[in-house]
Amino acid sequence: MNETVPLWIEALVGALLVASGIASIVAAVGLVRLRSFFMRMHPPALASTFGVWAVALASIAWSSALESRPVLHVWVIPILMAITVPVTTALLARAAVPQATGGHGRSAAAIETLSGKAGRIPRPGPPTKLPSAWRL
Repeated sequence: MNETVPLWIEALVGALLVASGIASIVAAVGLVRLRSFFMRMHPPALASTFGVWAVALASIAWSSALESRPVLHVWVIPILMAITVPVTTALLARAAVPQATGGHGRSAAAIETLSGKAGRIPRPGPPTKLPSAWRL
């Protein structure tokens, strides 16, 4: 297998793999910096979806250049990831709601409203400073 691949394909594959690595680093930083479970769910889900698409596109470009024909069966992997990642993220969020709300699955304001004990629920004003998780 001494076939040569054009330089622009090598550059494209390299850029896609670097972009995937950067997405993984951003997801890891998001896991470390964000404080609550619900905030921590999003960076890995988004980065893993993007990372898988980038690696699959790099694999398709490289394999297609080597075989001199389109190699598209790799698309199965990111399509399955695009289906399963949002589903698992939603299931994790639903499983965490009872623990986050004290076991009853609803916020205290929702329980007061449903029980008729609530008056007017105040709306929060604009934040006075950035949350500490956003600071570098």
